[in-house]
Amino acid sequence: MKKTDTKIINAEERTLGRVASEIASSLMGKTDASYERHIYSGFKVKVVNVSKLKITAKKLEEIYHTRYSGYRGGLRILKGTETRDKKGLKELIKLAVYHMLPGNKLRREMMKNLKIED
Repeated sequence: MKKTDTKIINAEERTLGRVASEIASSLMGKTDASYERHIYSGFKVKVVNVSKLKITAKKLEEIYHTRYSGYRGGLRILKGTETRDKKGLKELIKLAVYHMLPGNKLRREMMKNLKIED
């Protein structure tokens, strides 16, 4: 792939974790032969058919993520069902990919190159 290419990932009938791990490895550049950990590859990733993602109600109850306001007692624990109802499956994929990427200065740049469509 060239640095200007866009990789398209179809999420139809696939589970959340498998799609997110494929997206994360593509954003990091691990699918390219010239992978270097400290340099951003420049690949763009586009995810399509997110609304057809295969995820059960039980799994949505188990999934949770946290938000912290910065104040005492400001920790909020949200279930996957709440996030899906308020922001949709796009947000669940975005959060899963975000936590699979390395926590360094390149993470924000990688997330900017992620486009998610229904």
